[in-house]
Amino acid sequence: MPAVGFHASHEQVPPGKLLTAVREAEEAGFSRGLSSDHFSPWSRRQGESGFAWSWLGAALQVTALPFGVVTAPGQRYHPAVTAQAAATLTAMFPGRFWMALGTGEFSNEHITGAGWPSKLQRKARLGECVTVIRDLLAGDVVDHDGLVRVDRARLWTLPDAPPELFGAAVSVETARWVGSWADGLITVTQPHETLRRVLEAFREGGGEGKPTALQIHLSWAPVEDDALRIAHEQWRTNIFGPPLSWDVATVEEFDEAARHVRPEDMREVVLVSADLGRHAAWLRELAELGFDDLYLHHVGREQSAFIEAFGAEVLPQL
Repeated sequence: MPAVGFHASHEQVPPGKLLTAVREAEEAGFSRGLSSDHFSPWSRRQGESGFAWSWLGAALQVTALPFGVVTAPGQRYHPAVTAQAAATLTAMFPGRFWMALGTGEFSNEHITGAGWPSKLQRKARLGECVTVIRDLLAGDVVDHDGLVRVDRARLWTLPDAPPELFGAAVSVETARWVGSWADGLITVTQPHETLRRVLEAFREGGGEGKPTALQIHLSWAPVEDDALRIAHEQWRTNIFGPPLSWDVATVEEFDEAARHVRPEDMREVVLVSADLGRHAAWLRELAELGFDDLYLHHVGREQSAFIEAFGAEVLPQL
């Protein structure tokens, strides 16, 4: 079975409570952690957006878990700054930090005041950022003039070994491209056949033998109606796939787009059940697809009951 990790959703939980949650997750048997990295939540109801990089240092200090973060260099973050942040965390916590690089969402990146490039341009920009970050982590002095610009950058504090750079991909096409440069792949829950094709494309693109991870959105409560209510309240603005999810700028626009999403629609994108045995069965089915790590994201804002229940009833079944 894959390792099972806890996803820390900064868009929904204040950083202090999220730190408590990840400590509880470790005690409950979760073996690793994954962090989001947003400037804005997806709705007013989520209502949070702590700075992931500050929080990661604290989370690595108060637990023994390895941690990853899904982040988007190129606009909100200059790739040299991303490289410096990753190098510092890895120097302090050797072998425990990795990051997954993606092309980002406008809801986070528009704060720079720059335009929002096309998906093709964002993909090319990410490719440049990957090269810059790898060269800096190798100790090189980097000059670069392209979609991103770098002037004589050098990292003076370096870890003994660089962190792994995963690629974040949802589509088959992107997964194949990620296989050409990444140390691993992370994707999100989709229909099983789509996930099989994503994994296959990653391996065909050069990712054969490299680790793969799946982020899973779920909603659990002791009562079925409560589990569905939580999913609808907190995650209905996340029901949309690309390009809408990439290109919407504000929480107001997301909330307007989700105005007609019904509670029953949530079951298409979130595993919703009060039955812990059903959750365990779903996770076994996803594990059988061939992922190395599963990261569980309970889409509610309160995490403790979920952690306790899954630690006692679900993780032992896996």
